[in-house]
Amino acid sequence: MLPLDFILYLQIIFFLFITPGTPRIVIISYSMNYGVGKCVWSALGDITANLIQATLVIFVIGSFFSENSTILNIFKWIGVIYILYLAYDIYKSRPKTISSEGEIKKSNLSFFRDGFLVAGTSPKAWMFFPFIFPQFIDFNSNLLTQFIILIITYIVLDFLSLIGYAILAQKLIKWITANPKTINTISASVLVIIACIIVALQQY
Repeated sequence: MLPLDFILYLQIIFFLFITPGTPRIVIISYSMNYGVGKCVWSALGDITANLIQATLVIFVIGSFFSENSTILNIFKWIGVIYILYLAYDIYKSRPKTISSEGEIKKSNLSFFRDGFLVAGTSPKAWMFFPFIFPQFIDFNSNLLTQFIILIITYIVLDFLSLIGYAILAQKLIKWITANPKTINTISASVLVIIACIIVALQQY
């Protein structure tokens, strides 16, 4: 048995995933700077955070976030600070060349951590899972089965979309090699803009 309005759920998350939000901006920059392989770790960090968020919302805290705006504000400001840090880190990094054999200073754990924290502190995610995700679950039926279907669908499509962004970014690597700071400057600027929009518009 599929969860409630499963097709509508697919449409909503598809729209979320093709929209270039913070995780995808980070993935594009990391793809340019470190290659697609390292982006897999960031994508795994992202979906791990999402899995934890969904589990907490459905099985532990329920409507806690809707009744405690202070917690959402804390996550908002943690997210803003970390986004600004990533913007600086991306701006200062040097894009790799196609034939680069140089040592990559960031460890796999660092890429995983970045993906995890970007998704884990995202107010957008903490709004989606408490307020939208539960609407597609019939709590009077088999809760666990519905949850598994919904969350597996979410994390698989999220992971594939993130890697898709990374691969697409690699297609532009020749242009980036000729313009080494352009993508970093653009990505860092977009992250700063996203942080400003979060501060200005997401009020709880």
